Amino acid sequence: MRLRSKFVWSAVFVLLSGWFAFEALRADPDIRQVANELDGPTNALRDAGRVMSKISKQISPSVVHIESIHRTALRGEVEETGSGVIVRGARLPGEYVVTNRHVIANAKLTEISVTLVDGRMIHPDRVWEDEASDIAVLKVPVDGLTAAAWADSDAAEIGHPVLAVGSPFGLSQSVTFGIVSAKSRRSLKLGDRGVLNQDFIQTDAAINPGNSGGPLVDLTGRIVGINTAIASNSGGNEGIGFSIPSNLVSRVVDQLLEYGKVYRAYLGVKLDPDFNTQKAAALKLDRARGARVMAVYPNTPAARAKLVKDDVILSFDGTDILDENHLINVVSLSPVGKRVRLSVLRRGEKVAIYVDLSDRSVAEDDSAPAAPQQSKADVDVELMSLSVCPIDSQIAPQIGLDQNASGVLVTRNRRTPSRLLSHNSTTHDAELQTGDIIERFAGISIRTPTDLDRAASRISAGNVALVEVLRKDSNGQLQRIVIVWQRATGVTATGLPVPTAGLTREPDPATSSA
Repeated sequence: MRLRSKFVWSAVFVLLSGWFAFEALRADPDIRQVANELDGPTNALRDAGRVMSKISKQISPSVVHIESIHRTALRGEVEETGSGVIVRGARLPGEYVVTNRHVIANAKLTEISVTLVDGRMIHPDRVWEDEASDIAVLKVPVDGLTAAAWADSDAAEIGHPVLAVGSPFGLSQSVTFGIVSAKSRRSLKLGDRGVLNQDFIQTDAAINPGNSGGPLVDLTGRIVGINTAIASNSGGNEGIGFSIPSNLVSRVVDQLLEYGKVYRAYLGVKLDPDFNTQKAAALKLDRARGARVMAVYPNTPAARAKLVKDDVILSFDGTDILDENHLINVVSLSPVGKRVRLSVLRRGEKVAIYVDLSDRSVAEDDSAPAAPQQSKADVDVELMSLSVCPIDSQIAPQIGLDQNASGVLVTRNRRTPSRLLSHNSTTHDAELQTGDIIERFAGISIRTPTDLDRAASRISAGNVALVEVLRKDSNGQLQRIVIVWQRATGVTATGLPVPTAGLTREPDPATSSA
């Protein structure tokens, strides 16, 4: 009986190795050439070994070993080791190292050491961090490095072979083999680190302490994920590891390099973390799916879209919603200012609702998700050389608007004329003027000075944006006009820190919000 079992497992391994070799040969002509050079009949095990060796050789020059030192009040000086992978920026020239934020968090630049494959040890010139996804990007002062390429993580299927590369227990350039065990793992408790964007790839490729930040690569040698966590009772590998999908990582990296932060959208609703079959049946839903709205916070995109308690959001912008955590992840990765269609179950009937997404960080300026209170004092928007104040129920009637109107009022323009060109040049001055009401900027609804400042900071130097303005004509009547604003050259985008409210510990499930 034991002999038969060994035979069965041997046969399974041979079949798996043969399939692995076949897929890799089909994907990479260089690997196919290696296989063609083999003498005699094709040997599945030998082919698989040559394929894995080829992939390892391809990815290894892009993988780095990282050590950092930071100090804590309780533990004193703490050494952290991890891994990273070299990539190229989509819009900025040069090579960058991508790793997990927790590998280098709270460490000075001189206390972060990056060891390249050739043994050179260097310190980064600059670090960008995104706590909500546990991603960090390091700019290294070396040119001509070998960069790895991103794979499409959505195309990675369960069962696909993958390799994990990194420095487990400080053993750099270690390679382990496994498969994609599952996808879209969410609601993970990652020690004392809360991570907003959870959509992990699960793999059985061995991941151990020190692998954090290293790449998970597919059969083409491209990055399909960044290894970040393990499920373990012992602290070591037990066959369950988690990687951040490459599509999420590359988006975060691109925004960090371009804007200095990651913009995340939000709805402004409190969701039910215990939405079960009984609750679904009571709401005339065939099964527990989607995300049930428990409350709608005031002055948010959800409130403006007229979402109400007990609405069940079934789909978001064409994506079927599985649960509340799925909705939180999908919403936060959507572009700020985008108008999206929601499919909502309301009192047993499906209705379509359209919502204009706002910046999530505005809601997180306070520990509660309610909209933050705004001061009526003038606020300077330096990039536009304007002073503005938010329009509220007291100011709106004084300028001829409904008390529920939104936007910001220009109280002073310090800009020299000629930087603005009118999109309606027949009757209107091209310059923003005192008394103008800015409603939208580059397609984004503006409700606060912070909204305007953030929207302006997203425009690259020398580029233009459309500004939708209400302005009184000579008869005192309000007219809508469009102005083209151009950002001055030589001004860099403002890199504001990502708000940390609710991200340093596992959030209370009773306050799950999107």
